[in-house]
Parts: sequence; C-alpha cells; structure tokens
Amino acid sequence: MDRLESMEVFVKAVDLGSFTAAAAALDLSGPMVGKHVRFLEERLGARLINRTTRRQSPTDFGRAYYERCRIVLAEAQAADALAADQLSEPRGRLRVTMPTHFGRHCVTPILLALARHYPTLELDLSLSDRFADLVEDGFDLAIRTGALDDRAGIIGRRVARQRMVVCASPSYIETSGRPVQFEDIASHQAIVYRRLGQALQPWLFPREDGSVTEIAPVGRLRLDDLDAIADAATDGMGLAWLPYWLVRERFEAGKLIRVLPDQPDYLYDCHALWLQVPHLPLKVRLAIHALAAGLPKLMS
Repeated sequence: MDRLESMEVFVKAVDLGSFTAAAAALDLSGPMVGKHVRFLEERLGARLINRTTRRQSPTDFGRAYYERCRIVLAEAQAADALAADQLSEPRGRLRVTMPTHFGRHCVTPILLALARHYPTLELDLSLSDRFADLVEDGFDLAIRTGALDDRAGIIGRRVARQRMVVCASPSYIETSGRPVQFEDIASHQAIVYRRLGQALQPWLFPREDGSVTEIAPVGRLRLDDLDAIADAATDGMGLAWLPYWLVRERFEAGKLIRVLPDQPDYLYDCHALWLQVPHLPLKVRLAIHALAAGLPKLMS
C-alpha cells in the first residue's frame, strides 16, 4: 500500500474520531480504512489506535505518530503546490496592510504594477498606521518600518531602508540659523511626528562607532501626518526629520534645504512580514520579490 495514502487515512481517522467518519470523508469503505491503519501498525510494529465497540482513540505512540504524519503530509502538499506554481500565475485576493504614507507613495505603486502584469490577481490594500494583526485581521502580508517585535510564527524580510534627513526651508534657516551638529537641534523649533496615544518619536543619528544617538526634538507643532510635516517645514515653521523619498522633489525645487549634510543618514528598515506556513502562496512570494526589487530604487 502507499504509505502517504495510509498516513492520510490514519490522520483523518484520528481527526474525526472513527473509521466510519474517515471512510465517508475520504470516499472509502470502512474496512479499507482499517486496512490502511493496520498496514501502518504492521510496518511500525506498534499499535496506533485502540479499538472498542464504542470508540476509537489513538494510543500514546499513535498520538505522537499522528503529529509527525501531519507534518509529513503538509510538506508533501507544499511540494505539490510548489510544482503547480511553476505552471500557473498568481490569482485570487492578496491582502496587504501598510503604513499610510509609505504605503501610498512607495508600496502601492509597486503592487499596482504587479496587478497590471497578472490580471488574475486581486488586491485588497489597507493603508493605516494602526498595527494590524496578520492572523486576526486576515492579511497575507504586512509592511512595517522601524524595529520589529520578535513574534513566534511570523517571518520577516527586509525589503528596503529609508534614509532619514533633517531639513528646513531657506526662510527658516535665514531667520533662525543653521544647526552645525545634531546637538544644536535642541535649540531649534522642530515639527514632530506623533501618533495618537504614543510618546514623541526621537530623532536618530548614527555615530562612527556604530551606536545611535537619540535627540528629543522640542517644538510646538506635533502632527501624525508626514505630508503635513513636510508642508509645515516648507512654510518655515521649523526643522523636520523626514524620509528622503518624501522630500526629494522639495529639495530639487529649493523649497527645502538639507540640514547637517555631513551627518550620516539614519537608515530606517522596512520589512515585509508574513505567517510561517509550509508553503507560501505564489501571490505572496511574487509581491515580496517585487517589493524587494522596487523599493530600494525609490529610497535612493
């Protein structure tokens, strides 16, 4: 008999609690289910299931063997799915959660290009600074910036690094002066990013020895919208610490000036997160590869 098939029958019998239920689920006869289980028992030299007239339950060894069989069957199914992926294209709904501004300006264009290339792919995108849960909220993929929490069952891959720069308008520099080193920031007005209910985010500056200095900016303007912070900085309201990709065009137009140009930029990691599964669906794998290839070009 085929060992994998017998394992599948055994697992189904344990899951459903009886040979009769397993037979109905697998479209087999009751005696055939028993034959598959006996084949495994004879091969292993150990009893897997205790059988009585009222119930059938796994032995201690049978329970341990059941757990191993589930892993083996999942890997076999993953191998079959991997082969099928090579002959197919991504289809169905891809659900992705991402930060609002980074998602709108950087992630969404890449995923839209992917959807244009694969007409059978559907996109369900959520742009929010709320940290959605992959399991509870049913997302296939999450895009996160900054440090990550170490969570069991979650896989992460860095797909880009954002360069963070301090900037100000020419008018602000003219009236308030230009900081020479990052310690001077404390004496300037800053426009600070602050998410509702959270503490103020420090500005980070790398040092030559590999350490990072945190500066707590001082300012009377606190906003939770990066575009609004860029607008306020352009209007001469103070210094701002922003991703370079967000203010690149303002730099080129002379509306903003980079402050501390000799100071190395802090690099904010951007990760794609997904659930640890035996086989990652093709649509998710292609999205991760597209982001890893496309995002660094937008960050430079």
